[in-house]
Amino acid sequence: MDKKTCFFAVDLGATSGRTIIGNINNGKFDLEEVTRFPNNLIQQGSHFYWDIYALYFEIIRGLKEVAQRRIEITSIGIDTWGVDFVFIGEDNAILRNPRAYRDPITFDAMDDYLKHVISRKDVYDVTGIQLMNFNSIFQLYAMKQEQNSAFQHAKKILFVPDALSWMLTGQEVCEYTIASTSQLLDPRTKELDERLLASLGLKRNKFGKMVNPGTVIGVLTEEVQKMTGLGAIPVIAVAGHDTGSAVAAVPAKDENFAYLSSGTWSLMGIETKDAIINDLSYERNFTNEGGIEGTTRFLKNICGMWLYERCRKEWPEEVRRLSHPELQGSAMQVEAFRSIINPDDSLFANPDSMIGAIQQYCRNTNQPVPETPAEICRCIFDSLALRYKQVFQWLQEFAPFRLDVLHIIGGGSLNKYLNQFTANATGATVLAGPQEGTAIGNIMLQAKAAGLVGDIWQMRQIIANSLELVKYEPQDQALWDAAYENYLRITNNL
Repeated sequence: MDKKTCFFAVDLGATSGRTIIGNINNGKFDLEEVTRFPNNLIQQGSHFYWDIYALYFEIIRGLKEVAQRRIEITSIGIDTWGVDFVFIGEDNAILRNPRAYRDPITFDAMDDYLKHVISRKDVYDVTGIQLMNFNSIFQLYAMKQEQNSAFQHAKKILFVPDALSWMLTGQEVCEYTIASTSQLLDPRTKELDERLLASLGLKRNKFGKMVNPGTVIGVLTEEVQKMTGLGAIPVIAVAGHDTGSAVAAVPAKDENFAYLSSGTWSLMGIETKDAIINDLSYERNFTNEGGIEGTTRFLKNICGMWLYERCRKEWPEEVRRLSHPELQGSAMQVEAFRSIINPDDSLFANPDSMIGAIQQYCRNTNQPVPETPAEICRCIFDSLALRYKQVFQWLQEFAPFRLDVLHIIGGGSLNKYLNQFTANATGATVLAGPQEGTAIGNIMLQAKAAGLVGDIWQMRQIIANSLELVKYEPQDQALWDAAYENYLRITNNL
């Protein structure tokens, strides 16, 4: 790689993380994975936590590897999942490992807050964010109610990518895209809302200064420089929310597209100039999250491959040994649409057994109960595609422009069966790729900060020049239309 234009991306998901180096030369980009590691959800007592120190250790390990290989990096950028945060004490130490968004403390917090503090409609009208129990506002409310000691003694509250950047630089910031996932930010003012903060007993100074993607946060501290063998490398605030970085990497040629960031979560949406906040977006529970260059990611969260991943862990060892194509291929041999679920039903949030939850849903709706791994996998894939159709139709109603194509990015872009089902269900041309959308967007934003690319469309042109997308055209439209009518009947009557 060209050492003068090499960037170091830290891409952390809810189950695993990677460090990646990349550069841009002759209108194309190159990527190379440096390290990969698990991100383990830790249960202690009745709560679930992330190990922030383990993640920091892995970042340091990746930087050491780069230094040992004598790769000269221009900057560092970190993206993570949304909503979660870290408490920093008066002595500039982390007060405890951060709670994970799947912690059960949030299950009742949202309803309690919306009933007793600020109404559902008022919260949505301010933030335009999809009301979900694990949003930061409800996590913080639950901690306040339980008199959580870390909450009570926090000097600063930093979202996870900002906390990791602080551990590297000592600088406290609040990056816009990650802050927008919190349900504390007003997309019109592009600042944290004082009324919502006050409802939690918090003030604006508890958070870092608001910065946009592409801002230099600071340089590596002297301690980190000594540990890694690197110099005063700048850390850049990329789109700290992984979906923000991923959407920046959509290789679209113009604005007439929808995107599906497909992974543990599926996030389907459009990119708009302004937030869309009205009665219909409230009724359908759409979200307005921050994008790069002042754009808004108008989208809906959908429970994606979380269903499949959880089931796979429960299946017998001989099934887990099968490759994904082998297992998914067997699912294509069983009856289509035999059993259909709503992937976003609360039954599937974090059950003790995902297989049991899927089977219970089918019993509740008087459907055949899937028993074999192939039947369960087929149920998941059919149901996800039908849910995608529902959300895609809604997006067509909201979009101030026509939607010519659906771009699928992320790890799910490699899932040829689900990609084809998505094209069949939505009736749209599907373009799959890139798989590493989040890391690519992270690197492109660092390149923009370094002055190597001009704007989002130049970034997207470079990405399109660098890879070959896989196209899926709709098939069996009448069959999928009939299945969709059945999906609506089942999900609306539950």
